Amino acid sequence: MTCEDRVAAARLALPASARTTGATRLQELGVDVGGPRSPLHFVVQGDLHLTLDGVFLHRTVKMPSSDDDGTSAEAAFIAHCAESRTIDAIKVGCMLLHLELLDPGTLELVLSEEKGRRGVPETTYVLPFLDGRPRSLPEAELLAYVVCAGVPIPEVNQTIELAPGLEVAPDQWYEPYGVAVEYEGSQHQEDRGQYNADIDRYAAYRRHEVTYELITKERMRSPKATVRRVHAALVRRGYDGPPPDFGGLWATLFLPLSDVVRPRRAA
Repeated sequence: MTCEDRVAAARLALPASARTTGATRLQELGVDVGGPRSPLHFVVQGDLHLTLDGVFLHRTVKMPSSDDDGTSAEAAFIAHCAESRTIDAIKVGCMLLHLELLDPGTLELVLSEEKGRRGVPETTYVLPFLDGRPRSLPEAELLAYVVCAGVPIPEVNQTIELAPGLEVAPDQWYEPYGVAVEYEGSQHQEDRGQYNADIDRYAAYRRHEVTYELITKERMRSPKATVRRVHAALVRRGYDGPPPDFGGLWATLFLPLSDVVRPRRAA
């Protein structure tokens, strides 16, 4: 069965008042949060105890804002932050902003008025890192890496003019150093139109002596090496600032948000 089939089956076994939330709701909204698709996440108001294989039923005193199918994007994101790593919450939050599914004002209102809701401390922590400019989850991940490693913060998807009438929009653009950084995912090879557009763009960079660094899906599997590539490209063009810092802030990216905001006491 597809994920949609399993959600439909779960609805038949749950009370009519149950709504999808967390990762399940975010996937319904079109954001692939990654990770396993099971268990499915639903929420219900009240002290209902019901055990179903492959379903996690959250119970709440006050039902979050919802429609007929699931909770609002804001509520689903808060629930997701309660269980995710920092980097994953940043990626998902950035995409929700980019797709205009998440309203920052509404989110901040919920965070301020419902401080006791599960996931609020985690979401409050991650909120300053959210940026709606990346156009994909990997682009958001790459931006979080360079920001949290202390590398200069780039412009994101900003249109630049290489020559009169020749415009490009790099994934990341470091104006003071003339360095572009581009993410290359699988779709860049599989979509022939995208593939040829990429070839033309990189050729334009070379013609106009713009340094560019390609970050592939495979290279992103080593976050520190990825940041070092970006830093090395900047150094070649005159950057003389500090090297990447893989200490405190960087380390929090790969921890569960719950551990970051509520560090466990030593035994």
